[in-house]
Amino acid sequence: MVEIGGHAEPGFEPVVEAFRANFDELGELGAAFAAHVNGRMVVDLWGGVARPSDGSAWTSDTLQLIFSGTKGLAAACMMLLADRGLVDVERPVADYWPEFAANGKEGVTVADVLTHSAGLAAVTTDLRVQDLLDPVALASLLAGQTPHWEDGGRVAYHGLTYGWLCDALTRRIAGVSLGRFFATEIAGPLALDAWIGLPRELEGRVSELTMRNYAVDPPVSPYGKRIFFNPPVFVEPLVWNSPEMHAAENAAVSGIATARSLARLYGCLAGGGSLDGVRLCSPTAIERAACLRVRGTDPYANEAVAFGLGFELQTEELAFGPPLDAFGHTGAGGSVHGAWPRQATGFSYCMNEMRPEGSDQRGRRLLRALSSCLDTYESK
Repeated sequence: MVEIGGHAEPGFEPVVEAFRANFDELGELGAAFAAHVNGRMVVDLWGGVARPSDGSAWTSDTLQLIFSGTKGLAAACMMLLADRGLVDVERPVADYWPEFAANGKEGVTVADVLTHSAGLAAVTTDLRVQDLLDPVALASLLAGQTPHWEDGGRVAYHGLTYGWLCDALTRRIAGVSLGRFFATEIAGPLALDAWIGLPRELEGRVSELTMRNYAVDPPVSPYGKRIFFNPPVFVEPLVWNSPEMHAAENAAVSGIATARSLARLYGCLAGGGSLDGVRLCSPTAIERAACLRVRGTDPYANEAVAFGLGFELQTEELAFGPPLDAFGHTGAGGSVHGAWPRQATGFSYCMNEMRPEGSDQRGRRLLRALSSCLDTYESK
């Protein structure tokens, strides 16, 4: 039997049971789950194996790479810039980044970037894995590209490129990288163990990812193949376990955090942008960022998508649990992080064994249990 660490407040025992059942029934390897409700951490759990290569246990301070959960952190940064009047999302990107106007992109807006509608879902230059260590150079490549939309549709998930575009904008608007902006303006004030660009001295706390039950099927179209396989990042040996990749500021996919910290961040957003005396942003900014801007079907992944200004919103898959007003971001392999505004709740599920999203029930089980507990909690 896997030893479960952490705590849950009275009334949240079903979440503990669901977390344990993921190990006992679904073969969970290593994971953490946290929930922050009405300004308090009501659930903070961890268990299993952090590093399969040496069998070391997941502990209270284990860090996990969250893949596209990072896009939620980037969206929060862009939300702060807009809230402070430093960027108008309805204006063209080229107003802040003149080189971006090349090859027919003069009309692409900041909102287009944030809603995966910029026509830059893939880099069309052949890339090597080591190129991912230089987000500035990658942003320069994107600035020179011609936008591409499939079959007249405007939305296509910018899996890697979203981060390089947001980082380039942040550098021009705020004068620092997005990773640095996140560290000083969000993680620091809220006391989060979360980074986009991990300090080298923290490398020993990072869990080890495994793809033993995960694979990415290549899309049919040449452009779609470039989205997911330029460069090939989901093959063994997994490049995302390297210290160099952890330190790189890939603002779409390389965020590293504890579930506790991500639940705290989304708890702050679910509570209107203020927590423990820290005012992160205005409630209006959050409402605007979490308001539906784009809904459709991704032509390459063939999946339903819905976006606010950078945040993922609910589709019929209900990846963020039962509440329909949820927002946040999922991560490749099964992690999920987000907010339930009506219930003033932030949550995060982090894990190190990647599994296919369509059949993976680990996060969904936890969120169903949490929702049922909150229904009882609110009725008291």
